[in-house]
Amino acid sequence: MENQGANAAGLPLPLQCPRLLTAGISTAGADSGLRGVSQRCGPRRALVPRGRGEGASRLQSASGFHTAPAGTPLLRAEHNRAPARPRLSHHGAAALKMAPDSGWHLPPSCSTLKMEARPGTRVMAAPEEPCGGRAGEEPGRDAAGSSGAGRRQRRRRDRAAAAMFRSEEEIGSGESEEESNGVNLMEFSDEILLHILSYVPCTDLVLNVRRTCRKLATLCLDKSLTHTVLLQKDYKVNKDKVKQLMRDIGKEIYQLNMAGCYWLPSSTIDHVTRCKNLVKLNLSGCHITSLRLSKMLSTLQHLHSLAIDVNPGFDASQLSSECKATLSRVSELKQTLYTPSYGVVPCCTSLEKLLLYFEILDRSREGFMLSGQLMVGESNVPHYQNLRVFYARLAPGYVNQEVVRLYLAVLSDRTPENLHAFLISAPGSFAETGATKNLLDSMARNVCLDALQLPKAWINGSGLLQHLKFNNPFYFSFSRCTLSGGHLIQRVINGGKDLKSLTSLNLSGCVHCLAPESLFRKAEDDIDSSILESLVVSCCNLRHLNLSAAHHHSSESIGNHLCQLLSRLKHLLSLALPVCSITDVAANVEKPPTVSNLVPQTFGRKVRIGIQTYPRNLADQANQKIESSVFWALMGNLRYLETLEIIGSSFSSAMPRNEPAIRNSLPPCVRAQSVGDAEVAAISQLTYLQSLTLAQLPNILTGSGLIHIGLQCQHLRTLSLANLGMMGKVVYMSALMDMLKHCKCLRDLRLEQPYFCAGAQFFQALSHCSSLQRLCIVSRSGTLQSDAVMSFMANCLEVIMCHMFMGESLTVCKSLQQSIVRSFQADRPALNVVIFPLLHEDLTEVIRDVPMRHLDEITLFKSRVAEEPPNLWW
Repeated sequence: MENQGANAAGLPLPLQCPRLLTAGISTAGADSGLRGVSQRCGPRRALVPRGRGEGASRLQSASGFHTAPAGTPLLRAEHNRAPARPRLSHHGAAALKMAPDSGWHLPPSCSTLKMEARPGTRVMAAPEEPCGGRAGEEPGRDAAGSSGAGRRQRRRRDRAAAAMFRSEEEIGSGESEEESNGVNLMEFSDEILLHILSYVPCTDLVLNVRRTCRKLATLCLDKSLTHTVLLQKDYKVNKDKVKQLMRDIGKEIYQLNMAGCYWLPSSTIDHVTRCKNLVKLNLSGCHITSLRLSKMLSTLQHLHSLAIDVNPGFDASQLSSECKATLSRVSELKQTLYTPSYGVVPCCTSLEKLLLYFEILDRSREGFMLSGQLMVGESNVPHYQNLRVFYARLAPGYVNQEVVRLYLAVLSDRTPENLHAFLISAPGSFAETGATKNLLDSMARNVCLDALQLPKAWINGSGLLQHLKFNNPFYFSFSRCTLSGGHLIQRVINGGKDLKSLTSLNLSGCVHCLAPESLFRKAEDDIDSSILESLVVSCCNLRHLNLSAAHHHSSESIGNHLCQLLSRLKHLLSLALPVCSITDVAANVEKPPTVSNLVPQTFGRKVRIGIQTYPRNLADQANQKIESSVFWALMGNLRYLETLEIIGSSFSSAMPRNEPAIRNSLPPCVRAQSVGDAEVAAISQLTYLQSLTLAQLPNILTGSGLIHIGLQCQHLRTLSLANLGMMGKVVYMSALMDMLKHCKCLRDLRLEQPYFCAGAQFFQALSHCSSLQRLCIVSRSGTLQSDAVMSFMANCLEVIMCHMFMGESLTVCKSLQQSIVRSFQADRPALNVVIFPLLHEDLTEVIRDVPMRHLDEITLFKSRVAEEPPNLWW
């Protein structure tokens, strides 16, 4: 069951409400109500206890991370992905249909299910229609059933715009003919209706749906819907809605997640004091002062999980005694530090889980160098005696390293006996000191770990892994370490010992991790297939695997290709591979045709210089070859993969974190030269793909494979494309525009290309992505059309983030940014617009003002597979 738990909470995605179609239900009644629900689709709440023993529960595992208990019905079947087939006995046989954007993951063969409402279960449905399709519509039949019913339906919507369902009281005597042909939606059991309502944002439930009829007024206040309130991606919520929400159901809320609500004023936090029974509170990304924090925490006596930001000016001495009493009972703390400080850590004397995110810049806005010394008067004695999970993620910069050493100093004196997860993610060089060496030695003697991640300098050249003890490890990250294949097999997986508990493994940047120890080995040499085979056999339950940023070249041995071995990992949900690792060995022997061979040579005909022409049947020939390739077979065996990253081993983004934009990039690997459109087309076999990243594929000629992905991968929500094909021109622009017309569920789009023309045709195609919320374009010599951008923003009402780092002048960029903000900020409170020249010297100052949610999730390019343990935070 730990696998199901990882899946249930490891990829928290906002799900849209189901579209319901019943064989015996009148479409005039069901269609109007559920179409209204689909327009208000939002994040799906976690399955929580209902207070009456009728809901699916969520527990914490012994490891401190969230998992689902045995017997809990979940969204997906992890091991064999076989769908459950519940039956509906309350109203006889009925069929439920769900749009792919709703996030359900069941094979198409089970898209129509018979369902039965039982206590303790949640009704499940499968995807069949594309996102945006009309709910309740059958082929060859009008959605309203008849013209009269359609007119009545329109009149009802005009009379009550907020009404989303038809109640039993609203059925008039003149509709007896409709009733005789079907069942009213309100006659469904409460269990089914509660499941449908769980897809509606809580603000809509309480402020709108609850006012439609007496039955829904009762159901909308059910504990299963009010127990957990998620506002973190409800971009349309404003301070007035939050105020009314807290006033109506504040006492019923036990878990409140407002992470990333950067657009809400700080005064909104004052209304949280109405939630007297809060157990978990997430305010990451919300600006909160120490005085406001003190006032709020003084009233939350039951709180045991807290996430906050520590901004410049935070003063722990302003915390009241009641606030410190609440903090003394907090067992889970997540702190994002923007200034050198301990925050509230010294006040939390019962800490079991501590997550620290260091985002301190080396220079202030005025240009002064910052120091890692903590504020004067702060206590330097954090209480770690009960600590079980320690996680620290550092942004680039020496100040962050200095501050984290102060947090680790106490750990080096006395290592907690119950510590089972120790994770430090640090970019670049983070040197080991005497204190950290003592800490690692103490861990090797006294603790048994389940999760481990260390800076590369702490592992390279040391025998640490040989001495550390592991119990039932579920997460390992050796990113950028010089770990050889021999060390990986002998010291990590104990010579091939059974490691079925391991679900997430990050080996990105480990150039020698699949090769034996050799002083003369080069990074481009072939891997040792026996090492990878031992890894696959021992860690057969891997869900997340990252092998990017390395040259993993397979040998000519039959059956030992990297793709063939990875095909055995049937439970993979996310995978990151270098481009050169997916090529067939035979394809490398047969060199790809050169440009001179592709152009017909005849007497008197001049060869065109620049963009060459290609034979029409070239793509067809390539498609025939790829269907028998190892990568095509890999995609066919990993049908339930949700996240895929194919990144060039030498790729680096033109937009780093705290440095000027990179102007030059390294050439791609020689073996990557054969990866092109046909390989991209093979990805279209991943029917349930939700996130796709493609970077540095040099042999893209037309981008035709993107069209296949757009047609087949109807669940796709996140798309990131960088440096595909030739650098001097976007050769795949036409195919990209065709692809976007089919991506009805796409929410995040990131494009990075040196010469990208964001013109009217591109934005017109992008306007078909009706669910799009965030757009980021990085192009150092790119151009844009201001009128096209304004028209796109007017057509795509869900867009709340527009980041464009182009080659235009500063005047053009500022003018367009101001126009967008002035035109759309009032209707979109969460709107964040940054349009700026990529090569401008003030780029780093502009980036520091971008909300961390957007910066970390889409604006900055990075590999996100197995970046951190699954279910690290709720």
